Amino acid sequence: MPTSASAAQTAIAALVQARQTNRRLKRWAPLLAALLLTNAGPTAHARQASDSSPASIAQYRVQVLDRKPQSRSLFVQGLEIHAGKLYVGTGLYGQSRLMRYDFDSGALEVSRDLGRHLFGEGITLLGEKIYQLTWRKRRLLIYDRATMVLEGGWTIPGQGWGLTNNGKQLIYSDGSDQLFFLSTADGSIERTLRVTQQGKPLRLINELEWINGQLWANVWGQDIIVIIDPDDGTVKARIDLTGLLPAAERERTTDVLNGIAHDAATGNIWVTGKRWPWLYHIRLEPQS
Repeated sequence: MPTSASAAQTAIAALVQARQTNRRLKRWAPLLAALLLTNAGPTAHARQASDSSPASIAQYRVQVLDRKPQSRSLFVQGLEIHAGKLYVGTGLYGQSRLMRYDFDSGALEVSRDLGRHLFGEGITLLGEKIYQLTWRKRRLLIYDRATMVLEGGWTIPGQGWGLTNNGKQLIYSDGSDQLFFLSTADGSIERTLRVTQQGKPLRLINELEWINGQLWANVWGQDIIVIIDPDDGTVKARIDLTGLLPAAERERTTDVLNGIAHDAATGNIWVTGKRWPWLYHIRLEPQS
């Protein structure tokens, strides 16, 4: 019988692998959850916030203000809105792409295929460049924003999951409790930030978005978004999106919540999921 720490590590590894291969976890979810929640050691991935979360972590639900249709074929890994355009990065081997749509009409304008051997992950726009992570190949791809032509890339130390920027640096997640701040000059790591919730590591951080000086992040496998203080890494708020996509609209291939986009021109926030039929315009409401 493994120790609680090693059991939790095994569970985390299984979760990560299932995330990337799009496996269904119905059979193993109860066991994995039990292993993660019962381990008190520092290597455990806790759900981090229980129903009795302290008042210092603000709790929100969401109101849906609008929605836009989205192809169920899109395994969304990155989402951006800029200057009336919607940028989507998708994953899975042989299906990974970087796409640009007209946001109002939904018309596809440009699509770039990553090829058979790259698994696309998070994306972000900074200056005249588009950056896109890959998962296992340890590559961060760089495109010209106007033409979306691939110009090159950098090597990153480990896996790539979510990606955003603070206007000066790129910020990416690797599925751990760490966020990495990269130089836009050469891709070197300038800073590492550990994310904690209730004093414990928050792992499985996925898609990222920089919104009004704070880091918003999906936590893989959970219907929540957390808001992270970029100075000290503490989780300041949790947003509950349970039921955002109604059960009646879920199909066999429907996957997890993933994708946060802030439209700086309007202040609107849009979210979606992997193989979801909708983009949702949301507004936060404090939970009583």
